[in-house]
Amino acid sequence: MTAVSPEHIFSLQPNGLEAAALELFHYQYRENALYRAYVDALHKRPEAVKSILEIPYLPIQFFKTHQVVCGSFEPQLVFESSGTTQMVNSRHLVKDAAIYTQSFMTAFEQFYGPVSDYVVVGLLPSYLERQHSSLVRMVQEMIVRSGREESGFYLYEHDKLYQALKALEARKQPVLLIGVTFGLLDFTEQYQLTLNHTIVMETGGMKGRREEWTREEVHAFLKERLGVAAVHAEYGMTELLSQAYSKGQGFFETPPWMKVLVRDENDPFQITAGKAAGVMNVIDLANIYSCAFIATDDIGRIHADGRFEVLGRLDNSALRGCSLMVS
Repeated sequence: MTAVSPEHIFSLQPNGLEAAALELFHYQYRENALYRAYVDALHKRPEAVKSILEIPYLPIQFFKTHQVVCGSFEPQLVFESSGTTQMVNSRHLVKDAAIYTQSFMTAFEQFYGPVSDYVVVGLLPSYLERQHSSLVRMVQEMIVRSGREESGFYLYEHDKLYQALKALEARKQPVLLIGVTFGLLDFTEQYQLTLNHTIVMETGGMKGRREEWTREEVHAFLKERLGVAAVHAEYGMTELLSQAYSKGQGFFETPPWMKVLVRDENDPFQITAGKAAGVMNVIDLANIYSCAFIATDDIGRIHADGRFEVLGRLDNSALRGCSLMVS
């Protein structure tokens, strides 16, 4: 069993990530023509890469302009980022849908236990209105796997959602309420509850739907209106097949096959140490057949215990690395 097989990746121990990442780097350098061209443009010799700090991270913008794939295949899934009709959206071609399912189910159950313990309620209005959302795919599968008739999506039926949550709370039934930020805010501006048996998980997502709030403002408002001690959060994106989770205060933890590093904003090839803020690089070993090493536009901070915070996004998304390759 090689380090690039799903069986190996999803059974990794935390200390096994670096060796698996290096093996996957060499595989993707051989098989992903775009990534190989990018590495070559940096004059980086693959045999000289001895640690994850030396791996070249592909600027996330390439998912908007190129097919980021290893070899040639007919994708089982195509994930596409949200955006206006004037925007160029990212597209992630997924060779094997089972890898995505295994990634999000294994990670969720590592942090929260069996999904069958929960009624899963999805409040994802804007995402449900478009195709090719990785988030909708994830929550839809969790709804099915919960095996509970009360699980389901809610679009704008806020009164129906309120009544359902009230009834589930009265039964002391564990619930996962997972929603985009603006959807949760819209709901809680109308309704107030005391939820002692519900995990409230926001997935981000304001994108012009309403006035931007800070994470602290969002979480304080949701805690007050829903009577929860903490607001959980999920960190994922179209270009990744894995998620990190926060159980409160915006501190995220990754599953063993995922890792976040930060790079210097002014030198995209310099990984920063300590608690200094920087722009986030993500290793996602579930991206076997695309690229596992992504230079994002998110600004973050890594803490000594390995948890990370997301502090915002770069104002200027045109990263310097992209200018190395223009087609």
